[in-house]
Parts: sequence; C-alpha cells; structure tokens
Amino acid sequence: MSNMPAGVQINAPISPEFATILTPEALALVAKLHRAFEPRRRELLKARVARQARIDAGETPDFLPETKHIRDGNWKIAPLPKALERRRTEITGPVEAKMVINAFNSGADSYMSDFEDSNSPRWDNQIQGQINLFKAIRRELSFKNAAGKEYKLNDKIATLQIRPRGWHLDEKHVLVDGQRVSGGVFDFALVFFHNAREQIARGAGPFFYLPKMESHLEARLWNDIFVMAQNEIGIPQGTIKATVLIETILATFELEEILYELREHSAGLNAGRWDYIFSCIKKFKRNKDFCLAQRSAITMEVPFMRSYALALVKACHKRGAPAMGGMSALIPIKNDPVANEKALAGIRHDKTRDANDGFDGGWVAHPGLVPIAAEEFQKVLGDRPNQWEKQRDENFGPKDWLNFQPETPITEAGVRNNINVGIHYLGSWLAGNGCVPIHNLMEDAATAEISRSQVWQWVVSPKGILDDGRKVTADMVRNLIAEELAKVKTFVTAQRENGATYDQAAVIFEDMSLSENYPEFLTLPLYEAME
Repeated sequence: MSNMPAGVQINAPISPEFATILTPEALALVAKLHRAFEPRRRELLKARVARQARIDAGETPDFLPETKHIRDGNWKIAPLPKALERRRTEITGPVEAKMVINAFNSGADSYMSDFEDSNSPRWDNQIQGQINLFKAIRRELSFKNAAGKEYKLNDKIATLQIRPRGWHLDEKHVLVDGQRVSGGVFDFALVFFHNAREQIARGAGPFFYLPKMESHLEARLWNDIFVMAQNEIGIPQGTIKATVLIETILATFELEEILYELREHSAGLNAGRWDYIFSCIKKFKRNKDFCLAQRSAITMEVPFMRSYALALVKACHKRGAPAMGGMSALIPIKNDPVANEKALAGIRHDKTRDANDGFDGGWVAHPGLVPIAAEEFQKVLGDRPNQWEKQRDENFGPKDWLNFQPETPITEAGVRNNINVGIHYLGSWLAGNGCVPIHNLMEDAATAEISRSQVWQWVVSPKGILDDGRKVTADMVRNLIAEELAKVKTFVTAQRENGATYDQAAVIFEDMSLSENYPEFLTLPLYEAME
C-alpha cells in the first residue's frame, strides 16, 4: 500500500481483499486514536502492575473512598435503543465466517462476535474477521464448506455486538510512529469506521462488548475513545453502546463507577465468570492462605461467585442498566444421549438461576442451547423484554467477594484435566483456533488461563495438597505433562487434527505453570510466538 497514512507501518501481508479494510482513511482513524490515547493506555497498564505489587504485599481491595459520591449519587445510564432492550439469549463465538453465520441465524436475541478470548489473533484471523463482519452487516456473507454445503444469513438475525481485544493486548503487525498499536483500538477503529453508519441505517448498532477492565479509569479511556471516534465520522454522541464484562475481581469493587464513566454509552454489565475465577487466582497468588479447589468445584453457587453475580445485578438495575449472565461452558454432546441430557440439564439450571436472580439474559456457546436459555428466561420474564425494574437490596462487599471457598477438593484427576485442557487449547490456539470443544466443554482463553493458573498455584501454595495427601510439586506436574501430552496427541490424531503444535504447547504450558515469576497472561508470550 503506497498511500499509507504518515507514520503508519504494517508488517504483514495485505492482499487485495485485506486492502478493502486497511484503507488509508480507516488507518488514519487508528493512528489518530493511537496518538491521542496510547500514553493513557500505557499508564493504566503500569497502574495495574503497581496495584498487583500492593496486593502481593498484603493490601486488601476495598471500595474507593474518592468515588463514594458516585455510588451515593442519583443517576442512571442514558436510555437504550430498542435493539438492546431484549437480550434474553446472547450467543458468542469467533469471527470465522461459518460461525458468524450460524450465530446470526441461531435464534438468539443478540450475538457477540469476538475478536478476543475465543479468537486466535493471527493476522489473517483478525483481518478476515473484519471482512466477515463487513459483509454480514450488509447481509452479503456466505460460506461453502469442503463438502459443498452452503451457509447463508436468514432474513431474521441476531443483534450484533462486537468484542475488541483487551487493553493488555497489542496488534504487533501495525505500528504508528514506530510504536505498536493497541489491539483493542485497532479492532474497534476498523469495524467502527467501516460499519457504524451502515449499522445505524439498519437500526442496530454500533454496539460493543468491552473486556478485561480492572478499574473505572480504564472504562473512562474507552468512553473518551468513543467520543473522539463519533466526532471523527460525524455521528451523534451516545450512538455507540457498550456492555462491560466484569471479569476481574478488582472491577467488582467499581461496578457503579464503571457504569458511570460510560453512562452515555453504557449497555450494562456482564458476569464474565471464567476470567473472573482466573483473576481471583492471579490477584491473590502470593497469599499463602489463598488456594482454590479444582475448577469443577468453583460453580456460580459458591459464596464468592454468587455474591459477585448478585452485586452485578444490583448495580445494573439501580442504574437502569441491563445485567447479563455469563457463559456456561457446557455444550450439546453428540452420540451420547445420557451425557447430553446431563449437559442440557446443567444449562437449564444455570439459566434458571440467572433469570430468578434478576439477570436480563444469559450467554450460550452453541446454537443448540439457545432454545433452552430462552425458555428459562421466558418462564420468569413472560412478555417483558427484560426485568430492569427488579431491584436487589443486599449489601455486598469485601467480606463476600474475598471469601474464597471452597479450597477442596484438589485431585490428581483435576490436575490432569487442567494440564490436558491447557495443552490441547494452547496447541489449537497456536494453530489459529481460539474456540475449542474439549471433553464436552467449550474452552477459550479464559478457561485455559484457569487451567495453567491453578497448576501454578497448587505447586506454590502450601495448601496445594491432593485429596490422597500428596503435595502437588513441580516434578509431579512435569511427569503428568508428559503423560497428558501423549493423550492429547492420540486424541487429535484420531480426530484428524493437525498435532504439529502440541509439543510446543506442552513446553509453553510447563514454563507458564512452573515459572517462578507468574506470567500475567498466557496469550502474551503465545502471541509473540505466533506468526
């Protein structure tokens, strides 16, 4: 591209089709947002590191005294457009063409198209994903598989919401003034520049999901980016609406503040449960009294998870905002009716609880689960599109959110499962697939983070003891990694998957699980290892 904006450099192939997205005008918006806001992003990432150091030294998180006036104030978010009033079922998935079409056609009210945790951020994936959404928004997207089956969009499709990458992730292939751009800003700017006016004309958008935030100041940064972006293309302020995923424990202490910062652009909050569990482990990993049981025991019914979910409902409805339930990782199971019925019952239980607690909708990971989720919300909501009027009166705080129970069980099977899932997922991620069904659960980067973080924690913590009395040690983990790698490779060979990346994945998993210095995100070194 000879007409690249001044200071912009792309170190990756640009095909003629990619060039339709990477236009000079769109890249100029990327550059303008980068120059205006990159210093703040870097300062906020430094603030995360400083906060972590204080927690490692024994600081206990609490409400912010300087924002008490916001929590005590009488305010609500701006009114929502009709397209976001009914979100009983939301389906999520990566930006691959077939998945985009199936999600749009799933019967869900809303579809969160994901450039983040369920998407492996290879250059081709990111830009092809932009192309897929560009075509889908205009009802032009189709896909034909190797067998000749064709997929097309239905006349009635789900409302689109788009998740860009989190603040911690760069787009390494794009430089502005010699500096990498934020992955989130890059994703947002391209999809917004090309599609916002088209979405407005069609009456549904531009709508976004915002991940991984740890403070209201990080929400303020997104809000300021929205203001500048709307000005740049000449659409009214407040047109953008964004739902924030509450998937870090520190954000739970700032629920109302996050809503307040985005109040002109807010579409509520979502309980991102899997990253939330990962965040708890990450934040308190150096506390010798902290040690969570294996993943299967950390349900939404355990006290610290339940109090977080109910607090989210309370904060949202107090401020006139939607409260969205998180994802159950269960998926339909083919060829095993008994196991399938158990999985579907688990989904039903999850959505029944959310609906009765006051959530206005919930996530599913598979089109086959949309009817079950819709049915359970229908039982509670009836003809109402939502239950924003339902108010909760409990008072939640540190005593609830920091009550990290249960600590047991930790079993050899649990350790093995974490290792197996971690290796399998990392291998698939390196090969370009960020959303992988493993052992009848839909795994993404969030669940892989739990897998490696728990292994790290159990090795380091004096409480990391199996139910048979053995301490989880580095030697034990190394031996189990070798055994589980062999199982993964046997499985993927039987499934005719490419097993070339799994040896590399096992090396990375071992390093991240046994490193003395806990790696902040597994996707950071993985991304550097990726083409």
